[in-house]
Amino acid sequence: MKRLPIATLATRCLIAAFTLGWTLLLSAADRDYGLSPVKIAEDTWVLVGRSEDFSFSNGGNIVNTAFIVTRDGVVVIDSGPSRLYGEQLKRSIARITDQPVKLVLNTHHHPDHFLGNQAFPADTLAALPATISGIHDEGGSLNENMYRLAGDWMAGTDPVTPARAISAGPLEIGGHRLELIALDGHTDADLVILDRSTGVLFAGDLVFNDRAPTTPHARLPRWQAALDQLEKTGFRTLVPGHGPVAGDAGPIRQTRAWLSWLDQTLRRAADEGFDMTEVMAITLPAEFRRLAVVEAEYRRSVGQLYPAYEQRALSKEAGRP
Repeated sequence: MKRLPIATLATRCLIAAFTLGWTLLLSAADRDYGLSPVKIAEDTWVLVGRSEDFSFSNGGNIVNTAFIVTRDGVVVIDSGPSRLYGEQLKRSIARITDQPVKLVLNTHHHPDHFLGNQAFPADTLAALPATISGIHDEGGSLNENMYRLAGDWMAGTDPVTPARAISAGPLEIGGHRLELIALDGHTDADLVILDRSTGVLFAGDLVFNDRAPTTPHARLPRWQAALDQLEKTGFRTLVPGHGPVAGDAGPIRQTRAWLSWLDQTLRRAADEGFDMTEVMAITLPAEFRRLAVVEAEYRRSVGQLYPAYEQRALSKEAGRP
């Protein structure tokens, strides 16, 4: 068998890689998230994702994104799960207004909330410092996992870390009085935006509505404390990170009830010496069975959180604090 020169092999590899790249990009270009902005208040639109798990069929579109059109430009809240989503979000905004995007706020570092950053100018991207660190440190692995979960929808997507660090406090933009609220519990940094001009509260993934919460970076007591604070903000309209928009605090209470049950259940199971298989077999209360993807999220939460409960129970038995 005749061996090809190394230079020829390298050229063929480059051509193959280039062809594959274009194939993936063309495949993604044929895909449509069907984004449809819904006006929920003056100057304010929301794009509601599906109450599902990530899949090849939904392309990761399980997240709520939003935008506010101000006199000075558009404020975007979360950029979605892929470059393609971000580009289609940008086109959706252009159908509403010819104002440029002035600011893109990433509420936290989970992939469905920031992997659309590529579609927007780099100088518009902003997040809390800990979110910036999370995207910088974990963005690559989170992006790779999304490729596995959503396939061709992710073509051409690379994580882009916001360069602008923001902090809690008031932010006046084009006649809209925004209040940036820095909390934590779902992740190490959870940004909430309250538009005092309209009464709309963008709660990010601190609040889920009719969908079981995700917990890969959760600290349940901190999360519950954050929910207590959100309920006191005086909002009129609530945009959760996942699930339908609401006109009251029902989703906050629903999320709190789930987290309280989950915390109590895992604590009691650890104290009684249950192994993880036994914990996963626990029957969910009737009030939670109607939540979307609840069985899958419960199993994931057990895998993510239960080892720490076991460790605390063992330390208590050993007389350690």
